[in-house]
Amino acid sequence: MDNKSIKKLYNLINIESKKLKNKINLMEVCGTHTMAISRFGIRSQLPPKVNLISGPGCPVCVTPVSEIDKILEISEKENVIITTFGDMMRVPGTFSSLEEKKAKGKDIRVVYSPIDALEIAKKNPDKKVVFLGVGFETTAPSVALTLKQAKKQKIKNFFILSFFKIIIPPMIALCMDKKLKLNGFICPGHVSAITGAKIYKILTRKYKIPCVVIGFEETDILTGIYMLLKQINNNKPEVEIQYKRVVTYQGNLIAQKILKEVFKKIDSIWRGIGEIKKSGLALSKKYSQFDAEKIFSFDISYSKEKKGCRCGDVLKGIIKPVQCPLYKKKCTPEKPVGACMVSSEGTCAAYYKYGEK
Repeated sequence: MDNKSIKKLYNLINIESKKLKNKINLMEVCGTHTMAISRFGIRSQLPPKVNLISGPGCPVCVTPVSEIDKILEISEKENVIITTFGDMMRVPGTFSSLEEKKAKGKDIRVVYSPIDALEIAKKNPDKKVVFLGVGFETTAPSVALTLKQAKKQKIKNFFILSFFKIIIPPMIALCMDKKLKLNGFICPGHVSAITGAKIYKILTRKYKIPCVVIGFEETDILTGIYMLLKQINNNKPEVEIQYKRVVTYQGNLIAQKILKEVFKKIDSIWRGIGEIKKSGLALSKKYSQFDAEKIFSFDISYSKEKKGCRCGDVLKGIIKPVQCPLYKKKCTPEKPVGACMVSSEGTCAAYYKYGEK
């Protein structure tokens, strides 16, 4: 869309903002949205009454140090190959990272899909191959399909360390946090393609928070913000879909069925938020033979967050990256202290890359 159309959208947002009684807080809960908002410079061009804050939408970022330490401990075991997506390599645990372990000779391999990890297991029958499962409902279905294939082929040396999380429980927790005073959610497009927009209904019904599922182009985001402002001004919170070219109300029913078969919901710890009931995914009884947590033992009593790092507060939307004392000083993309600076979808990384203030 041309600049004239974008300017028109900003004008519509300005018109709606003038009707607001107070300053409002809109939160995006998707790392891709965080990056897009920074890349397009949207935050700085919005009227003063419209405040965009980033929430726990980056799966790498919300994975707590204790879970990182678990995979690091496994890497020290004999006859083990660790497989992971590349964005987890530099995420710091308490004392080290996968990248540092690999530099010291541990067998850690970056893969582009869980199927690649399964192929590594087939080629190395004398090794235990562990895939690090980190992500939301977007990533989990491909892992579920891989496990179905592993079961069918009777692969016995392939395991998943499942740190998968689901998006609605933390959104509910944020709605209940009176400090945040949220007025609307920019709902994730990729997750919603799997879950459907229906999952956000509880947020509008019970918590009266407007929700719009939004795409990732500049016009998508601006249109979605305009839709949220209209809901707020009309005092009619509802679930709307701006990203209709990808997302439906019901979502991908096949993927949902596979997730339900392979995984079960469990309580899970989120960096910055703490433990949230039924917010994580562990392997179901039917697939427990592939559960790395049942194969390996851990001692993570030493786990602790890096001193001074306020990544958790950034993920809750309490502060913005520039308010962290380590930001751009001790914490940079070259030498990251916290996960929010490591991840390609992290809020701190977005602010740093695009010079947000």
